[in-house]
Amino acid sequence: MFKKNQTLGEFIIEHQSSFKYTSGELSRLINSIRLAAKVVNHEVNKAGLVDIIGAAGDTNIQGEDQQKLDVYANQKFIQTLTNRNIVCGIASEEEDDFISINSQDENNQNRYVVLIDPLDGSSNIDVNVSVGTIFSIYRRVTPVGSPVTVDDFLQKGNQQVASGYIVYGTSTMIVYTTGDGVNGFTLNPAIGTFYLSHPNMQFPENGRIYSVNEGNYVQFPQGIKNYIKYCQKEEGDRPYTSRYIGSLVSDFHRNIIKGGIYLYPKNAKNPNGKLRLLYECNPMAFLAEQANGKASDGFTRILDIQPKELHQRVPFVCGSKNMVDTLEQFMKLAL
Repeated sequence: MFKKNQTLGEFIIEHQSSFKYTSGELSRLINSIRLAAKVVNHEVNKAGLVDIIGAAGDTNIQGEDQQKLDVYANQKFIQTLTNRNIVCGIASEEEDDFISINSQDENNQNRYVVLIDPLDGSSNIDVNVSVGTIFSIYRRVTPVGSPVTVDDFLQKGNQQVASGYIVYGTSTMIVYTTGDGVNGFTLNPAIGTFYLSHPNMQFPENGRIYSVNEGNYVQFPQGIKNYIKYCQKEEGDRPYTSRYIGSLVSDFHRNIIKGGIYLYPKNAKNPNGKLRLLYECNPMAFLAEQANGKASDGFTRILDIQPKELHQRVPFVCGSKNMVDTLEQFMKLAL
């Protein structure tokens, strides 16, 4: 039962019992992410007024240029989660290695680790296009009270207990799941409160939007090329509409509402794909499946892939179920 104008805090409390671990720790963790999101949102909205846009002058572990807001968002999420003593470990797309929290404290009973992409699509900040944050939450697999290890982070996506994203756009929204459907909350900036605005979000089974960087077309696998041509062919309800923002959060958010498919396949420059399994693909795949959608690397369910390293990349296809099924058929036929 969804209540109109229900706040995110009220929603978390009311639906806490639907989560199989009812200690309240996960609820406090999501509240911490909500707080950090409001801080980052405030800074994003000042872009252009203060010196926070443009490159920071450093590169991250993947060798990509960091934007100033990448660094800021990364610091704020890590600080908020650390200071509130709510998690035992954090892994970030912007950090070389995972962070163990209170690893020397034998009384630390925190059971959750967070993996985060602090500012997805940050290169769009300079041109005032929507960006976002992606987060993923797991229960640790090592003994409680001991320092976390890399094994706590290298879990299959099907072991996630929660995931979500924040989109900073014309309005700021938190969209998340704890394995019991997907719900979206919109920030009222006048009072700093998130309200339930998109209950029980669901991908339409079919869509008419495909989202891919067609500038890389000549480097795509043949199956992807064939599918794009299929999308462009005038037949039945096709051609589909091409819409690509260049921010996974923004493209995903549009497609979950309108129906569509997002593609980031491998190419000559990125033979393993570009998106990160742990920070982008797994959390979005969990959301997609909870919202009647599907996520794949073109052949395999994303949530069944066993991670081998923190910054592992994979090809990624995600969206309306029937559209992803059709793409997988094209991939198999092209083998």
